[in-house]
Amino acid sequence: MTEVVVAGGGLAGLVAARHLADAGADVRLYERHHDPGGRVRSVRRDGFVFDRGFQVLFTAYPAARRELDYDALDLRQFKPGAVVARPGERSTLADPFRDVDAALETLLNRDVTVRDKLRVLRLRRELAEKSEREMAGGPDRTTREYLRDRGFSKKFVTNFAAPFYGGITLDRSLGTSKRVFEYTFKMLTVGHIAVPARGMGAIAEQLAGSARESGAELLMDETVTDLDPNASDPRIEVGRDSTTADAVVVATDPKQARELTGVESVPTDAKGCVTQYYALDGSELDTGARLLLNADSSGPNHVAQLSAVAPEYAPEDRNLLSATYLGVPDEDDEALAERTARTLNSWYPERRLDLEPLHTSRIEFAQFAQPPGVHDRLPDVRAPDGPVYLAGEYTDTSSLNAAMESGRRAARCVAEDFDLDR
Repeated sequence: MTEVVVAGGGLAGLVAARHLADAGADVRLYERHHDPGGRVRSVRRDGFVFDRGFQVLFTAYPAARRELDYDALDLRQFKPGAVVARPGERSTLADPFRDVDAALETLLNRDVTVRDKLRVLRLRRELAEKSEREMAGGPDRTTREYLRDRGFSKKFVTNFAAPFYGGITLDRSLGTSKRVFEYTFKMLTVGHIAVPARGMGAIAEQLAGSARESGAELLMDETVTDLDPNASDPRIEVGRDSTTADAVVVATDPKQARELTGVESVPTDAKGCVTQYYALDGSELDTGARLLLNADSSGPNHVAQLSAVAPEYAPEDRNLLSATYLGVPDEDDEALAERTARTLNSWYPERRLDLEPLHTSRIEFAQFAQPPGVHDRLPDVRAPDGPVYLAGEYTDTSSLNAAMESGRRAARCVAEDFDLDR
């Protein structure tokens, strides 16, 4: 039987392990944390759910639809669009095709121009007919340049695109590749933004369960520290021990993947963020299950009323908010909480909002940077020497979809090279 070691128990590694086990391989997966999931994990404490940073699932992701059981995840959906906020003002921008109740408010919204709204509709129709391959091809440029070239106003870019798509790519300057924008825009128009009722960590838990059911052995609290692909059988150092296998799938974080494989094209330039969670006393905010976008560059980039989206994220009598800051601010947790409170109270001058800080998630490497042209330089699954394969979003694009798809692709390559059943 072909023995395969998978280094890393994030989404890519878990998907690779399942597909390899299904193909008949003897699979051992090593994960350095106590729980699987990598960056997609959740902490559950005192009736609250705290994801590892603000994360959501785009339900239209092809790999997610293939690999996950949505019904079992019990998904809770955000409302389409968002609420644009600034001191003393809040206004709704929604998709009128999917949220008829907000159509009139969106039509009258002055944070973007009428021409912007028409251009959004035109872009929606255009991208609906565009394949993923088409979006990935052709000349690249920044999202800001792309929006400018399509005639979108400065108001649209500043009030909506910068905080909304900047929150997705962790790049409020919109210097990210337009390929990411086009793909994300399409996913949002054909699907929903959602979270599992038990938190984003439920995605990893489901994938881990599927891998185990297929026969893969998942070994937690075990770190792959070194790899020699040039031996007759690749040698893998796990802590102070060593083992061998016929093939190795490296599904670690980008920095460790580069160190283990020597593949210099693995991207290691990082985008980070800090997400804080707060209990809110009193009634819910009037935004309901929509994101609150900060039209100003100070304060958090966006605020989510998570318990309005998924009541399971908080005890029955409490409200849970999250506020996400792009980059990794120097302020300590207390200072950030105070800044969030000042920002929210400026948005809601008609009421006094008392926030109780509950949890802070600081993530220095939340995504790899995706400037124009970066996707043409990313490594192939077979880039490492020897029978070693890469599985991670860094072989495609920074997204949950790419992580899961890369795991499947790596498993397919191993199966082809070792003539496994597929």
